[in-house]
This record gives sequence, C-alpha cells and structure tokens, in this order.
Amino acid sequence: MSDIPFSVELDESERGADPKKPPGKPPGKPPKKDEGESPPVWTVSQLTRRIRLLLEEAVPTASVEGEISNMKQAASGHLYFNLKDEDAQIRCVMFRTAAQSLRFTPEDGLQAILRGKLTVYEVRGEYQIQVLALEPKGIGALQLAFEQLKKKLEAEGLFDPARKKALPFLPRRVGIVTSPRGAAIRDILSVLERRFPGMPALIYPATVQGEKAAGEIAEGIAALNRLAEAQKIDVIIVGRGGGSVEDLWAFNEEIVARAIFASAVPIVSAVGHEVDFTIADFVADLRAPTPSAAAELVVPPRADLMATVVDFRERLLNRLADDLELGRERWSGLRARLASPEAAIRNFVQRADDLRERIELAARGLLRQTAEGLRQGRSALDALRPDRFNRLHRASVRSLERRLRPGLRRHLTLLRERVGAQMGLLDSLSPLTVMRRGYGAIRDKAGRLVRSVAQVKVGDSLSLRLHDGTVEAETTGVTEEGEPQR
Repeated sequence: MSDIPFSVELDESERGADPKKPPGKPPGKPPKKDEGESPPVWTVSQLTRRIRLLLEEAVPTASVEGEISNMKQAASGHLYFNLKDEDAQIRCVMFRTAAQSLRFTPEDGLQAILRGKLTVYEVRGEYQIQVLALEPKGIGALQLAFEQLKKKLEAEGLFDPARKKALPFLPRRVGIVTSPRGAAIRDILSVLERRFPGMPALIYPATVQGEKAAGEIAEGIAALNRLAEAQKIDVIIVGRGGGSVEDLWAFNEEIVARAIFASAVPIVSAVGHEVDFTIADFVADLRAPTPSAAAELVVPPRADLMATVVDFRERLLNRLADDLELGRERWSGLRARLASPEAAIRNFVQRADDLRERIELAARGLLRQTAEGLRQGRSALDALRPDRFNRLHRASVRSLERRLRPGLRRHLTLLRERVGAQMGLLDSLSPLTVMRRGYGAIRDKAGRLVRSVAQVKVGDSLSLRLHDGTVEAETTGVTEEGEPQR
C-alpha cells in the first residue's frame, strides 16, 4: 500500500467537536488561547481521535495484498492478525459479522488480498485495517475451503473405506433427501419405477442450494435415520442435479459430511457433477455421478430378478423331480427285499424264547456259585474268630510286660551313670572352671585373642575376660619372658 501523505495542524480551525462526547466538552477542541499565549495543549485522546478521523477520511477503503501471520480468533468470533510483506506489516481486525461470511479458514502463511477501512485503535494508538472482505490469492475461497475441510475430515477418518457400509441387495424402502421441485427427484423416481415398479420411497424435502441448504440436508439425513426402523428404510439417496461450484456448495459443508458419517443407514451421494467430487462423495458409502445413476445402483431391475426367480424355480422343480424318482426307485428295491411281516415277527418271538431260557440257566448257575462261596466264607470266618486270638495275645502281652520293666530300670540306671561321667569331664574342661582358679582370656580392641606379648604395644586397649565378667584395661608396659621390665 502506498504512503498516504497528510498533515495535522493543531489550531482552532482543525479542531472540531467529537459527536461521541457531550456538547459541553468537545474532545477535539482544546481551550482557546489568548493573544501572546503559547499554543494550546492537546490530550492524547484528542490527538489520537484526530489522527483516526484524518486517516479514515483520507483512505475510506483500501485493497491490500500480503501474507497472514499471527492469526488469532477471539471467543467473540473476531479475527485478529497481521498482514505483512518483505519490508513491513500492518495489524488487521475482522469482526465477527464479516468473518461469518468466510468460506475458508484464514491461517498463518496464507497469501491473501483483503479489502477494508484504515482506522486507528485509540486504546493503543495503533493504526490498523478493519477488514470487510478477505480472499486467498491465486486460489478461490471455495476451493481453499474445500481443500481445508477435505484434509481435516480425512485426518479424522471420515473417508476410511473400512467404515463404509454395503448397500442392501433389494431395499424395502428408499429414502431420498433432495429438493421436491428439482429435476433430480423426477429422475430418481422415474428410474425406480422403471427398474422396480412399486418400490416404495420416502422423500424428505430439503433446499439443496443457498445458505439454509446444508442444515436442511443434514436434518433430512438425521430424520430418515430416525424413521428407518418404523418405515423400513434400507438405503438413502442424498443429492441434486448439476450446477456451478457455488450451486453445489451445500454438499461441501462440514455439517452435511458429519451427518452422512453418523448415518446408520447406507447413503449414496448423488450430486449431478460427474467431473468433480464433493465432500459428500468422499464420506458417503457409495458415490453416484448423477441422481439417475444412484437410483440404478440402489435398486436392481425387477425383470432381471423375476427371470432369476423363474430360473431358480425351474431348476428347483427339476431337482425335486429327480430326487422323487430316485426315492421311488430306492423304495421299490427295499420293498422287494423286505420279507413277510408275519415271518419276521415269528422269528423275533422264537429268538426271545431262546434268550429267556439262556438267561434262566445262567441265573440258576450264578445262584449256586454264590451260595457255595457264602458257605466257604462262613467257615473261614468262624476259624478266625477274634475272641480266640484275644486270649492268646493277652497272655503273651502279660509275659512281655513282666520281662520289660526290670530291663528298662537297668537301662535307665546305666544311662544316668554315663551322663554324670560326661558332665564331670565337661566341667573339668570348661574355660570358666579354669578361670575360677585365677586365669582369664585377653582380647585386643579388634576382638582377637592375645596369646603373646608380641601382639601388644604400650597404649593398646585390652579386654580381660574373667569367669564372672570383663575388665577393660590399657597397656602401660610390655615385658617379655627373660627380659628386664620396661
């Protein structure tokens, strides 16, 4: 943007009353000066407001090209960013009312062309552009919005082929979301009637172009999902006829994409624009190039189905006839081989008599064997009666008891004598016994036993263990055997 020259003369003629201030105190007009006095003093607010008025008067609107940086969106919906080139930058603000009309999302690094008013933010004394319109440079706003939304939804998995639902072979009812007055609905109904006469369809009328179109299409998808179970809706066609990019833009809105993704009923996107794709085409379970093609995809030709049914019927009847003939042949063979029922019954009766006789003979033999075994067992048990054994063993126990008691007394006496001898020997060898006679054990400060004077030096701390305690001592002198005392 070229430099805009202007001048500010701080005199009476340039100062006018600010309409925002009360009439009694015009902010842009300082007190009058008398002749000979120094120039009047302006307040910061008066000067800043004067600069703003001059800027807004000098540059009512301007178109500026540059790179967006430091993009921030406030909770109020206002956009704040810088527009810069290689040598300079300027702050910009786009209020919510203007930002809501954007088809794309402004972001850092985007080359853009904006149109706005040059003004001053009086609180900070900064000049800025109040943006009224914003367009990306070199690419249309709609195309940029399309690419941004496509990238976002693809990252979230809305285009994933693994989550796409298969269309039913023959739907019970077809749901349709489109304009009730457009050519698309006529084409769809015409194809459905031609391919499968009598196929029921439930139409949700929706605007397919304009600001309200995306919301009505999304609501139509949700409404048909709510009615799916009650109305037996197995597939939904969403679309419209051809048109320009602006005409088809409702099918590139995020609300429509998420409604398609959330649908439990399979959805066919039928936007009549064979060359280009819409966001709805990527999210839908199946994309049809035109509404007519969508109707052909969701419903098979009834004539073909009838022909298939007739063919299956003929093949089934032929198979049944073959199976019936084979059954008759097998029945005839079995009947020829089957003997007279009376003869078979007589054979079974005779066989039963033979088996009964054999069972009776076997039972009598088993009873005889059991009786003989019982008799022999009783004889053996009588020979082993407990009272006989008790008398014999009782006498033997009494004899052993008489012999055991004197032996135990002798053995205990011998053991006491041996223990007494061992205890006497142990007591004679005990160090405590020796210590009681005046001896002791000496250990150094490390706890080692001192066996020689060579282990001790003057000043060493020693521990003397006596029979009744321990004495701590310090060496004041060491004398070896045969040497003079030191």
